[in-house]
Amino acid sequence: MRSTLPFALALVAAPLGAQSLMYRSPNLGGTWVGDPGVVQFDFVHRFYVSPGPNHSVQNFPTFTLAAGVAKNVGIGAVFGTKSMAGLGRSANSTNETQVFARWRAWGAPEGSAGLHVSITPAYNLLAKSVDGELGVDWTTGPLTLEGAARYIQKPLGASGSRAAFGGGFVARVNRYVAVSADVGAFRGLSVLAAWSAGVQIVIPGSPHTFAFEMSNAPTSSIQGNSIGLAQRLYGFEFTIPLHVKRFGQLFHPAVPAAVAAPAGATIGAEVTIRGFHFVTDTITVSAGQAVRWTNADAIDHTVTFDDGPASAMIPQNGGYARRFDQPGTYTYHCTPHPYMKGVVVVK
Repeated sequence: MRSTLPFALALVAAPLGAQSLMYRSPNLGGTWVGDPGVVQFDFVHRFYVSPGPNHSVQNFPTFTLAAGVAKNVGIGAVFGTKSMAGLGRSANSTNETQVFARWRAWGAPEGSAGLHVSITPAYNLLAKSVDGELGVDWTTGPLTLEGAARYIQKPLGASGSRAAFGGGFVARVNRYVAVSADVGAFRGLSVLAAWSAGVQIVIPGSPHTFAFEMSNAPTSSIQGNSIGLAQRLYGFEFTIPLHVKRFGQLFHPAVPAAVAAPAGATIGAEVTIRGFHFVTDTITVSAGQAVRWTNADAIDHTVTFDDGPASAMIPQNGGYARRFDQPGTYTYHCTPHPYMKGVVVVK
């Protein structure tokens, strides 16, 4: 969501649950859109160390704040302090702000198999430019392939609209580690292409993801991810998802109650949530039976099905049950921690 978020306001469809860096490379936004009620904070810090004797350090931070406002729709803003649309390019500052929206037009939530498409319209306040991005990604097993087509009304603050294109990949080594790379550039503009490479990590026992990154792009906006510097920058990125409903417990603490089977159904399987993982991630029940989830973590989780139904936030020792009447395969995830996934097979 970081690049994607930083860039814009949505153009076609995909969601913002909590974003995971395991499904996008550093300079591509992917098709992530947060679930309603989830606020996502993303921080990218890159730096350049000049040659000796001074070895001075230049910092290139980018902050992104976004939120899901409806199913498959999110809004947000990105702020960077070292914009390529800044001084010398019809602007009087290097502080770049971009507001955006995103619509996931096609595909299930982030990390699901298959094709996903999102549209991200945006406005760059520094360049005074109406921008947009069409994002596409395709996931199969441990591999995600990404693509982006961008429209920039005033590239680098100058007149004359331009198109830009980008592509990349993410290869997940296991549940906790992935590697990625990407490249993006303006079409017909004599500037350096933007590129990046990264190692992404899920922080065990937390809802956060972290990445070590190398790139020549100083700002994570639609324009910033389409042009590079001559210098090589190093840095890191991390994501912090916040579920608004969690804060209600500060004022109205919830007391977990035992969860009974839905009326007319028997419990066909039990799933324990422990260590930010659905311990039995694939279960099989018969039509008419129910599945019950119990949260053993100190952190709240949800059971959010891709076909619509979802639990409320489940506190420690709390639970949720759903009856399944129709045969089929039902995939689900945790909204605050979308890398937590499970499958219910109904026969």
